[in-house]
Amino acid sequence: MKPLPFSLAALAIIFSAASPLCAEIPIKSGEKVAFLGDSITQGGQSSAGGYVQLIGSGLAANGVKIEIIGAGISGHKSNQMLERLERDVLSKNPDWMTLSCGVNDVWHGAKGVALPDYQKNITEIVDKAQAAKVKVIILTSTMIREDPANAENQKLIAYNDFLRALAKEKKCHLADLNADMQAALIEAAKTEQKSAKGNYLTSDGVHMALAGNLMMAEGVLKGLGLNAGELAKAKEAWLDLPLVTVSASMGLTQRQAKELDKLAKARQLDTAGLLNQELREVIEAELNGKAR
Repeated sequence: MKPLPFSLAALAIIFSAASPLCAEIPIKSGEKVAFLGDSITQGGQSSAGGYVQLIGSGLAANGVKIEIIGAGISGHKSNQMLERLERDVLSKNPDWMTLSCGVNDVWHGAKGVALPDYQKNITEIVDKAQAAKVKVIILTSTMIREDPANAENQKLIAYNDFLRALAKEKKCHLADLNADMQAALIEAAKTEQKSAKGNYLTSDGVHMALAGNLMMAEGVLKGLGLNAGELAKAKEAWLDLPLVTVSASMGLTQRQAKELDKLAKARQLDTAGLLNQELREVIEAELNGKAR
């Protein structure tokens, strides 16, 4: 019997080298990352619980410290982002740029941007960024209200299909956040409580609550090629960040809020109900003590 051309050890080395578990994180410490987008991106930078800041802290947990350039402006569409690309992004000489655009182009209806013009604008943004040696991460647009069947989300399908195709054509990293959001909603419906407005991931159907920001940040890191272990490190670091929730004014971290949520469920309450109950008991005890 003839010997095999490769030993098992050699094959193991080849497969190990090709495995995404061994891939290096493409963004390096000290590099600048611009986040171009609309109000979702603007909100994602404004607090520690926003997706932009979560990306920064998630990378830092893996030894990569980046400089964040915020370039999100509320209400902006592809035409406006193209107009200010040089001023808000390229003039700052970033190494990377995330591009999050599409929600307003569809959501604004007659004042939005039709698909052919959107395609032209986005292609020009990517071309100009790449000509300036900026590496681009394309984010598919998140949902417009948490209902994939509504007319706006159906219209958004063609916009996101274009983004996926463009990322492949231009060799950009892709974070398929629309697909991630739809999957997250299915999982959330099994275990999570809807907000008073009937949402799981968003505050108003479009702008992200903490759960949505976590979903977006994980999606971008995943799009950059972080493996399961690196994502786990990021998620662990996120547990100790300040929250933007009902417990924010108490200075609780996400880790502490999770424990608070467990306690509330054990008492068959939501977190707000538990806090109200405890506060009422403290106030009553204080008032009764003064009465004596």
